[in-house]
Amino acid sequence: MTDTHEHLSRDTLDTVKDVMGDDFHLLISTFINDAGEHIERLRAALARQDSDAARATAHSFKGSCHNLGAVHLAWLCEHVEQRSLEGNLDGLSDYLSQIEQEFTQVQRLLNEMVRGDG
Repeated sequence: MTDTHEHLSRDTLDTVKDVMGDDFHLLISTFINDAGEHIERLRAALARQDSDAARATAHSFKGSCHNLGAVHLAWLCEHVEQRSLEGNLDGLSDYLSQIEQEFTQVQRLLNEMVRGDG
């Protein structure tokens, strides 16, 4: 697996894989599906200028990312969460774009891992 260290914590993933055992693939699938929903909810909240919904969505997504070791994605979500908490949504559409791009990379790497390519 290439460039995992830039997007995923191998130590965290190894620990989660050990703990989850045979359910690791299901966890990955669930994370990927849920991430798409988080991104759509975040997009909608930002479009409505709803800082409470943006904060809550970013917070939830951040936790999922941390749990799976998607460290950069978690950092991006944390930034959106903090700015939303301050009620400052200006420029967060740029962060949403970065979240989408980072998720694409994380998804690719996780799918490689599940397929056993890495």
